[in-house]
Amino acid sequence: MPTHFLGLAGAATLPTSTYQLATRVVDDLVDNLATGVIHGPAGTGKTFAVEANLERLRDEGTHRVVTCSLAFPSKPTMLRVAAELVTALTGSPAAHSRSRFHLIHQLVGLLSGTPRLVVIDEAQRLNGECIELLRHLHDHQDTRFALLYVGGDGCWEVLSREPMLRSRVFRRLPFKPLVRDKVPALMRSYHSIYADADEALLADVDVVYGKGTLRDWAVFTHTAAALCREAGQSTVDADITGNAYALLGGLE
Repeated sequence: MPTHFLGLAGAATLPTSTYQLATRVVDDLVDNLATGVIHGPAGTGKTFAVEANLERLRDEGTHRVVTCSLAFPSKPTMLRVAAELVTALTGSPAAHSRSRFHLIHQLVGLLSGTPRLVVIDEAQRLNGECIELLRHLHDHQDTRFALLYVGGDGCWEVLSREPMLRSRVFRRLPFKPLVRDKVPALMRSYHSIYADADEALLADVDVVYGKGTLRDWAVFTHTAAALCREAGQSTVDADITGNAYALLGGLE
């Protein structure tokens, strides 16, 4: 299991329905060597879910699929995408002096044979030409790989503008903020400092700071857990919560 945000000790993985569906999506893509998209606002847990599944695939020990994950800076060129994909697949820097056509030919060879799962993180940064390059590689008759795009705000809007890609998306899973009335129960299973906490207090934390996002809850929990240890108590209360708010910038 990947490390929780901020290395938060004692945190459990929340088995939300979306987290569980992410496992199904990854397995479906691998089984069918298909294209998929997992997207949603920052902090909603999509990257953690994908990393957990990549780790699971690597730990299965069945040689079911070889995984490869990479992300590009804003507005990469086709040449850069091709070169960095070669590097990710081989572990050696690609010869950037070569044309992208030579790199594409090399990629077809690398993506043939052993089945792979290629994950493109921050996919909203890609332009149409780069998306078309990846689609071309995936559609090539000799290649054998699943392709998963992962991205934040605007990801699906960027990808869905490309009709050739949109029509090939086999699975799409949007991550969303946690449903507010389910937050208290989820937080009790997330960390021990919430196990006996007042439900109204947990709901208030979500309104004031958590906002239904796992990353914000992780930041708050990291802070509140430290305050609990310093106070010699095992459960958050109004005083701990108030002090945590102060350390996190107040209630502005």
